[in-house]
Amino acid sequence: QVQFVESGGGLVQAGGSLRLSCVVSGITFSNYGMAWYRQALGKEREQVAGITPSSVVINYADSVKGRFTISRDNAKNTVYLQMNSLKPDDTAVYYCHFRYPTGSWGQGTQVTVSS
Repeated sequence: QVQFVESGGGLVQAGGSLRLSCVVSGITFSNYGMAWYRQALGKEREQVAGITPSSVVINYADSVKGRFTISRDNAKNTVYLQMNSLKPDDTAVYYCHFRYPTGSWGQGTQVTVSS
């Protein structure tokens, strides 16, 4: 059974940085495209960044382009999200999952950006 365990969230001031990590187990990680998603209070979950199995193709939501960087380490079954120049609008619970998500989600990690 696949499991996603996100970590690295926290409280940060606007303009600050955070690095999120997600360890994935229960699959052959290097076979799967991965993505980071976020869900703000009262809003739909949205994909903010995606990456193909060998990191050849990477995509970002317009709202985070130039500020967020997704990467992965297939040897560690881990996908990362480096978030710079954070804004209060980035406040949300952040999740990792497949680029085309099916099945259950992890617990996510809370990111709160104060103004």
